[in-house]
Amino acid sequence: MAEVAGYLWQKGWAERNGGNIVINITHCADKPWHSLPPMTENPTFENADGTMQRGIPIGTRLPHLKGCLFLCKGTNRRMRDLSREPLHNAAIIRILDDCEHYAIIGPHYVKPTSELPSHLSVHNYLIAKGSPYKATLHTHPIELVAMTHKREFLQKDVITKLLWSMIPETRAFCPRGLGIVPYMLPSSVELANATIQTIDEGYDVVMWEKHGVFAVDTDIMSAFDQVDVLNKAAQIYISSRNMGFEPEGMTEAQMQELSHAFGLAK
Repeated sequence: MAEVAGYLWQKGWAERNGGNIVINITHCADKPWHSLPPMTENPTFENADGTMQRGIPIGTRLPHLKGCLFLCKGTNRRMRDLSREPLHNAAIIRILDDCEHYAIIGPHYVKPTSELPSHLSVHNYLIAKGSPYKATLHTHPIELVAMTHKREFLQKDVITKLLWSMIPETRAFCPRGLGIVPYMLPSSVELANATIQTIDEGYDVVMWEKHGVFAVDTDIMSAFDQVDVLNKAAQIYISSRNMGFEPEGMTEAQMQELSHAFGLAK
């Protein structure tokens, strides 16, 4: 997590406190972490049975996350600080049994990202689908965001086919392409739902118009790699345009040959 946070800052994709990382660590956390009590700074709420418990409302019920542990970038924390001091700029949380609250369990009391409900909603969807994906990443890759300011690129799979044609590695390493979500209010329920719907259509990386990308994968480095490869293709396209010509891209025949060679399909 710290390594990826450093890459995001170095690339200029994480201005100020921009971007978020949420990783499901349930499978790799030692047993004691699963029974750690909430830190005393957690507010107290009343359970349905009248007992009192420490925890923070998620804002929605996520039934597939019961008991799960997540490592999350802290709210208002900068990626550059997360890369240097991860334990002081990230939160470890546990989803409580009602699936509507979470507790911060340490090692320090750091409140998680304000976009936590959106990220957790995606993780809830991934678990429900039986997906092996454990990491969600939101960041602001400059060239990809720039391309969303052209209306033509927002049509389904137009930008995917263009990016695939810029360099063979894009088709090979990002075989599902880039999904598009029209502009919606950041952190909104509508944006979260549209992102889940786009992932459900078969995309691992979703482009939020004029905002950034949301990527899912088995681990955070793999999610970063997909965004990195896609943005490299965008850089090649924009560099060609800056040199005064429209890049011709790989031909359809070359794309088909590549697909057959790597067993790719879409």
